[in-house]
Amino acid sequence: MMRSKQTRVVHVTTVPQTLAFLHGQIDYVRSKGFEIHVASAPGDELANFSREQSVPSRGVPLTRAITPWSDLKAICQLWGWFRELRPTIVHAHTPKGGLVGMVAAFLARVPVRIYHIRGLPLQTATGLQRFIFRCTESITCRLAHRVLIVSHSLGTRAVRVGICPQEKITTLGHGSGNGVDARRRFNPSKQTQGVGLTLRHEMGIPQKALVIGFVGRIVGDKGVVDLAEAWTVLRKRLPQAHLLIVGPFEKRDAIPDEIKRQLEEDPRVHLPGCLDSLPFYSVMNLLVLPTYREGFPNVLLEAAAMELPVVATRVEGCTDAVLDGETGTLVAARDAGALATAITLYARNETLRRQHGLAGRARVLKYFRPEHIWQAVVDEYESLLKQRGLSTAKTERPVTARRKAA
Repeated sequence: MMRSKQTRVVHVTTVPQTLAFLHGQIDYVRSKGFEIHVASAPGDELANFSREQSVPSRGVPLTRAITPWSDLKAICQLWGWFRELRPTIVHAHTPKGGLVGMVAAFLARVPVRIYHIRGLPLQTATGLQRFIFRCTESITCRLAHRVLIVSHSLGTRAVRVGICPQEKITTLGHGSGNGVDARRRFNPSKQTQGVGLTLRHEMGIPQKALVIGFVGRIVGDKGVVDLAEAWTVLRKRLPQAHLLIVGPFEKRDAIPDEIKRQLEEDPRVHLPGCLDSLPFYSVMNLLVLPTYREGFPNVLLEAAAMELPVVATRVEGCTDAVLDGETGTLVAARDAGALATAITLYARNETLRRQHGLAGRARVLKYFRPEHIWQAVVDEYESLLKQRGLSTAKTERPVTARRKAA
């Protein structure tokens, strides 16, 4: 019998970029009988996502910065919308989206409230800012019925710092934000050799040069300053090496101007900007992520899926993504010397690069397929609905997946 009413789910994020974690997941969850809506800061990106995914959206005045009056306005708007829409589940992401979403859902008496932690800014915050982050995260977790955390190590940290009790925390599968499609998208056999050769030619990188890659926001928390310091050693130690940094320079947590200028003026450093990272993995021989904090860095899984060994820091999230000595190497955070040593080891040992790259791809295929995460989300919804005494999507025949975008 066709279900007469779907279980309505609203995803709340601070900015539309975070909605990228829902690609693929929306279709899958919807095919299981759930109706999906999204809310985030208004603008073209939200409108584009809504159109591409064929999901109703609501623009809400949310910003990453601490803006009490604007946040109060956002809570009021969401509360009114929830009262009108009457969702069964509100699934909120990111610190600001989580706080505003959980407060509004609580006031609107939404039956199931989920907060999804994808990172903890308080890990690198200090003083008053750290205190504020800790208080707001604690409030958000208290108002949520379930707290999903993208990695087991981050869940341990959340309990240790006292923002959430262990019994509320769940990590989906082996973790990650949305899994990685290693069969179709991040598959080295589907990337022709010509892609890498063409990009090398366009960027002026010799075809036989060793390329050290970085993918991510070019900011302090990602350890870019340490990478730049390590590079000053590596460019002398490895005269055939080039450094490829794929990502945008950001004003928030910006790196020092001197470091930025140093990178931009070095002919062996390549900065293509904020682009699709996939083709650039074909240029790299290894990937480096000297980050200070993470939730679960998907870039490490993407690189592993492309059979690249990785060097990362021994921080939460990275310890879930990398098997030290098997799929990559973990070093202490903020240690440029250790970073340079680990990179040198891979640079001088092609066999080790190949061995760790193959092991990394095998692990991604086994544990981090997107479908595993998507089904775990559905299972979590069903479990929470059952706990709240509500009918579940599994009791009804699933509805057809979304229609094609107009």
